[in-house]
Amino acid sequence: MTAATGTSGAAASRPRRRLSVEQRREQLIAVALDMFARHAPEEVSIDDIAAAAGASRPLVYHYFPGKQALYEEAIRRAGEQLAALFEEPPQGPLSERLHRVMGRYLDFVDSHGPGFAALLRNASPAASPGTGAVIDQVRQAAERSVLSHLGLAEPSPRMRLAVRTWIGNAEITALAWLADQEQDRRLDRAELQLKLVQEFVVQLLVLQLDEPQLRQHLRGYLTLEQPAGPAGQLLHHLLALMADTELAGEVLRLASGHEI
Repeated sequence: MTAATGTSGAAASRPRRRLSVEQRREQLIAVALDMFARHAPEEVSIDDIAAAAGASRPLVYHYFPGKQALYEEAIRRAGEQLAALFEEPPQGPLSERLHRVMGRYLDFVDSHGPGFAALLRNASPAASPGTGAVIDQVRQAAERSVLSHLGLAEPSPRMRLAVRTWIGNAEITALAWLADQEQDRRLDRAELQLKLVQEFVVQLLVLQLDEPQLRQHLRGYLTLEQPAGPAGQLLHHLLALMADTELAGEVLRLASGHEI
Protein backbone atom coordinates (compact mmCIF):
# COMPACT_ATOMS: atom_id res chain seq x y z
CA MET A 1 0.00 0.00 0.00
CA THR A 2 1.36 3.41 -0.96
CA ALA A 3 1.00 6.84 0.59
CA ALA A 4 -1.68 7.97 -1.83
CA THR A 5 -4.01 5.04 -1.18
CA GLY A 6 -7.41 6.37 -0.25
CA THR A 7 -6.89 9.76 -1.87
CA SER A 8 -5.57 8.90 -5.32
CA GLY A 9 -9.06 8.28 -6.73
CA ALA A 10 -10.24 11.75 -5.82
CA ALA A 11 -6.99 13.32 -7.03
CA ALA A 12 -7.09 11.40 -10.31
CA SER A 13 -10.64 12.59 -10.99
CA ARG A 14 -9.67 16.27 -10.84
CA PRO A 15 -9.56 18.04 -14.20
CA ARG A 16 -5.97 18.52 -15.29
CA ARG A 17 -4.94 22.13 -15.77
CA ARG A 18 -2.81 23.16 -18.70
CA LEU A 19 0.39 24.45 -17.18
CA SER A 20 3.56 25.77 -18.73
CA VAL A 21 6.63 23.56 -18.63
CA GLU A 22 8.08 25.47 -15.68
CA GLN A 23 4.75 25.62 -13.86
CA ARG A 24 4.24 21.87 -14.20
CA ARG A 25 7.76 21.11 -13.00
CA GLU A 26 7.34 23.37 -9.99
CA GLN A 27 3.95 21.82 -9.24
CA LEU A 28 5.41 18.30 -9.27
CA ILE A 29 8.22 19.38 -6.95
CA ALA A 30 5.74 21.05 -4.57
CA VAL A 31 3.51 17.96 -4.49
CA ALA A 32 6.49 15.66 -3.98
CA LEU A 33 7.83 17.89 -1.19
CA ASP A 34 4.48 17.75 0.59
CA MET A 35 4.27 13.96 0.27
CA PHE A 36 7.87 13.34 1.32
CA ALA A 37 7.26 15.61 4.33
CA ARG A 38 4.34 13.46 5.48
CA HIS A 39 5.65 10.01 4.54
CA ALA A 40 8.96 8.18 4.52
CA PRO A 41 10.47 8.24 0.98
CA GLU A 42 10.06 4.50 0.49
CA GLU A 43 6.32 4.83 1.13
CA VAL A 44 5.80 7.26 -1.76
CA SER A 45 5.63 6.15 -5.41
CA ILE A 46 5.63 7.98 -8.72
CA ASP A 47 2.00 6.96 -9.08
CA ASP A 48 1.20 8.62 -5.73
CA ILE A 49 2.86 11.86 -6.84
CA ALA A 50 1.18 11.78 -10.24
CA ALA A 51 -2.26 11.23 -8.69
CA ALA A 52 -1.80 13.99 -6.12
CA ALA A 53 -0.65 16.38 -8.85
CA GLY A 54 -3.52 15.47 -11.17
CA ALA A 55 -0.98 14.32 -13.75
CA SER A 56 -0.22 11.08 -15.54
CA ARG A 57 2.66 8.77 -14.69
CA PRO A 58 4.30 9.33 -18.12
CA LEU A 59 4.07 13.08 -17.58
CA VAL A 60 5.99 12.83 -14.32
CA TYR A 61 8.68 10.78 -16.08
CA HIS A 62 8.81 13.44 -18.78
CA TYR A 63 10.10 15.91 -16.20
CA PHE A 64 12.07 13.57 -13.94
CA PRO A 65 13.87 10.32 -14.84
CA GLY A 66 12.57 8.62 -11.70
CA LYS A 67 11.49 8.97 -8.09
CA GLN A 68 15.05 9.38 -6.87
CA ALA A 69 15.61 12.49 -9.00
CA LEU A 70 12.32 13.98 -7.82
CA TYR A 71 13.11 13.10 -4.21
CA GLU A 72 16.53 14.76 -4.39
CA GLU A 73 15.02 17.93 -5.88
CA ALA A 74 12.31 18.00 -3.21
CA ILE A 75 14.92 17.52 -0.49
CA ARG A 76 17.00 20.33 -1.98
CA ARG A 77 14.01 22.65 -1.78
CA ALA A 78 13.30 21.53 1.80
CA GLY A 79 16.94 22.23 2.64
CA GLU A 80 16.65 25.76 1.24
CA GLN A 81 13.54 26.35 3.35
CA LEU A 82 15.22 24.98 6.46
CA ALA A 83 18.38 27.06 5.97
CA ALA A 84 16.27 30.20 5.50
CA LEU A 85 14.69 29.68 8.92
CA PHE A 86 17.98 30.66 10.57
CA GLU A 87 17.94 34.10 8.96
CA GLU A 88 16.97 36.75 11.50
CA PRO A 89 17.50 40.55 11.61
CA PRO A 90 20.50 41.35 13.85
CA GLN A 91 18.59 43.63 16.21
CA GLY A 92 17.47 43.16 19.78
CA PRO A 93 18.50 40.70 22.50
CA LEU A 94 20.52 37.73 21.23
CA SER A 95 18.50 35.14 23.15
CA GLU A 96 15.23 36.50 21.77
CA ARG A 97 16.57 36.33 18.21
CA LEU A 98 17.58 32.71 18.70
CA HIS A 99 14.22 32.02 20.36
CA ARG A 100 12.44 33.15 17.19
CA VAL A 101 14.79 31.03 15.07
CA MET A 102 14.09 27.96 17.18
CA GLY A 103 10.36 28.66 16.98
CA ARG A 104 10.48 28.55 13.19
CA TYR A 105 12.75 25.50 13.32
CA LEU A 106 10.32 23.54 15.51
CA ASP A 107 7.38 24.61 13.32
CA PHE A 108 9.23 23.14 10.35
CA VAL A 109 10.01 19.95 12.26
CA ASP A 110 6.39 19.61 13.33
CA SER A 111 5.02 20.00 9.80
CA HIS A 112 7.69 17.89 8.07
CA GLY A 113 7.94 15.05 10.58
CA PRO A 114 8.82 11.93 8.54
CA GLY A 115 10.57 13.97 5.87
CA PHE A 116 12.63 15.87 8.45
CA ALA A 117 13.70 12.62 10.10
CA ALA A 118 14.64 11.08 6.76
CA LEU A 119 16.56 14.18 5.76
CA LEU A 120 18.63 14.37 8.96
CA ARG A 121 19.25 10.67 9.35
CA ASN A 122 20.01 10.31 5.62
CA ALA A 123 19.40 6.64 6.22
CA SER A 124 16.40 5.85 4.05
CA PRO A 125 16.71 3.71 0.89
CA ALA A 126 16.40 6.98 -1.05
CA ALA A 127 19.46 8.53 0.61
CA SER A 128 22.32 9.50 -1.69
CA PRO A 129 25.40 11.72 -1.75
CA GLY A 130 23.09 14.43 -3.08
CA THR A 131 20.73 14.27 -0.11
CA GLY A 132 23.68 14.13 2.27
CA ALA A 133 25.10 17.28 0.72
CA VAL A 134 21.80 19.08 1.31
CA ILE A 135 21.86 18.67 5.07
CA ASP A 136 25.56 19.62 5.16
CA GLN A 137 24.66 22.86 3.40
CA VAL A 138 21.85 23.49 5.90
CA ARG A 139 24.25 23.02 8.82
CA GLN A 140 26.79 25.36 7.27
CA ALA A 141 24.12 28.00 6.66
CA ALA A 142 22.91 27.67 10.25
CA GLU A 143 26.47 28.00 11.55
CA ARG A 144 27.11 31.15 9.50
CA SER A 145 23.85 32.67 10.70
CA VAL A 146 24.46 32.01 14.41
CA LEU A 147 28.04 33.26 14.19
CA SER A 148 26.84 36.43 12.46
CA HIS A 149 24.53 37.13 15.42
CA LEU A 150 27.47 36.84 17.79
CA GLY A 151 29.26 39.58 15.84
CA LEU A 152 32.74 38.18 16.44
CA ALA A 153 35.35 39.47 13.99
CA GLU A 154 37.13 36.14 13.64
CA PRO A 155 35.42 33.31 15.57
CA SER A 156 37.96 30.92 17.04
CA PRO A 157 37.93 27.17 16.32
CA ARG A 158 36.56 26.68 19.84
CA MET A 159 33.70 29.10 19.13
CA ARG A 160 32.88 27.47 15.79
CA LEU A 161 32.88 24.06 17.40
CA ALA A 162 30.51 25.27 20.12
CA VAL A 163 28.06 26.59 17.51
CA ARG A 164 28.24 23.36 15.51
CA THR A 165 27.69 21.37 18.68
CA TRP A 166 24.61 23.39 19.52
CA ILE A 167 23.19 22.97 16.01
CA GLY A 168 23.84 19.22 16.21
CA ASN A 169 22.14 19.11 19.60
CA ALA A 170 19.11 20.90 18.15
CA GLU A 171 18.90 18.25 15.40
CA ILE A 172 19.18 15.32 17.81
CA THR A 173 16.68 16.92 20.17
CA ALA A 174 14.22 17.53 17.32
CA LEU A 175 14.45 13.90 16.21
CA ALA A 176 13.84 12.70 19.78
CA TRP A 177 10.93 15.13 20.06
CA LEU A 178 9.37 13.65 16.93
CA ALA A 179 9.85 10.11 18.23
CA ASP A 180 8.23 11.06 21.54
CA GLN A 181 5.28 12.52 19.64
CA GLU A 182 4.59 9.10 18.14
CA GLN A 183 4.41 7.71 21.67
CA ASP A 184 2.30 10.64 22.91
CA ARG A 185 4.84 11.71 25.52
CA ARG A 186 6.76 14.58 23.99
CA LEU A 187 7.88 17.74 25.75
CA ASP A 188 5.75 20.85 25.38
CA ARG A 189 6.87 22.75 22.28
CA ALA A 190 7.27 26.11 24.03
CA GLU A 191 9.31 24.47 26.79
CA LEU A 192 11.58 22.81 24.24
CA GLN A 193 12.04 26.07 22.32
CA LEU A 194 13.12 27.85 25.50
CA LYS A 195 15.35 24.94 26.56
CA LEU A 196 17.31 24.95 23.29
CA VAL A 197 18.00 28.68 23.51
CA GLN A 198 19.01 28.57 27.15
CA GLU A 199 21.41 25.72 26.46
CA PHE A 200 23.18 27.97 23.97
CA VAL A 201 23.36 30.78 26.54
CA VAL A 202 24.95 28.34 29.00
CA GLN A 203 27.49 27.38 26.33
CA LEU A 204 28.42 31.03 25.91
CA LEU A 205 28.81 31.55 29.65
CA VAL A 206 31.14 28.56 29.90
CA LEU A 207 33.03 29.28 26.70
CA GLN A 208 33.85 32.88 27.63
CA LEU A 209 36.10 31.57 30.39
CA ASP A 210 38.66 30.62 27.72
CA GLU A 211 37.66 33.08 25.02
CA PRO A 212 38.78 36.69 25.70
CA GLN A 213 37.11 37.93 22.49
CA LEU A 214 33.78 36.42 23.53
CA ARG A 215 34.13 37.76 27.07
CA GLN A 216 34.45 41.28 25.68
CA HIS A 217 31.18 40.83 23.78
CA LEU A 218 29.27 39.05 26.54
CA ARG A 219 28.53 42.22 28.51
CA GLY A 220 27.12 43.77 25.33
CA TYR A 221 24.86 40.76 24.78
CA LEU A 222 23.58 40.87 28.36
CA THR A 223 23.01 44.64 28.27
CA LEU A 224 20.30 44.12 25.65
CA GLU A 225 18.64 41.19 27.42
CA GLN A 226 15.35 41.58 29.28
CA PRO A 227 14.39 39.89 32.59
CA ALA A 228 11.48 38.10 30.90
CA GLY A 229 13.60 36.95 27.96
CA PRO A 230 15.20 33.48 27.65
CA ALA A 231 18.58 34.64 29.03
CA GLY A 232 16.94 36.65 31.83
CA GLN A 233 14.85 33.68 32.92
CA LEU A 234 17.90 31.41 32.90
CA LEU A 235 20.03 33.76 35.01
CA HIS A 236 17.12 34.25 37.44
CA HIS A 237 16.91 30.48 37.98
CA LEU A 238 20.68 30.19 38.40
CA LEU A 239 20.69 32.90 41.05
CA ALA A 240 17.73 31.26 42.77
CA LEU A 241 19.81 28.11 43.16
CA MET A 242 22.19 30.03 45.38
CA ALA A 243 19.34 30.61 47.83
CA ASP A 244 19.80 26.96 48.77
CA THR A 245 22.34 27.41 51.56
CA GLU A 246 23.69 23.86 51.32
CA LEU A 247 24.16 24.15 47.58
CA ALA A 248 25.71 27.60 47.94
CA GLY A 249 28.09 26.20 50.54
CA GLU A 250 29.26 23.46 48.19
CA VAL A 251 29.73 25.98 45.38
CA LEU A 252 31.84 28.20 47.62
CA ARG A 253 33.83 25.18 48.84
CA LEU A 254 34.67 24.20 45.28
CA ALA A 255 35.43 27.77 44.22
CA SER A 256 37.63 28.53 47.23
CA GLY A 257 40.47 26.50 45.80
CA HIS A 258 40.74 28.77 42.75
CA GLU A 259 41.62 32.38 42.32
CA ILE A 260 38.68 34.46 41.10
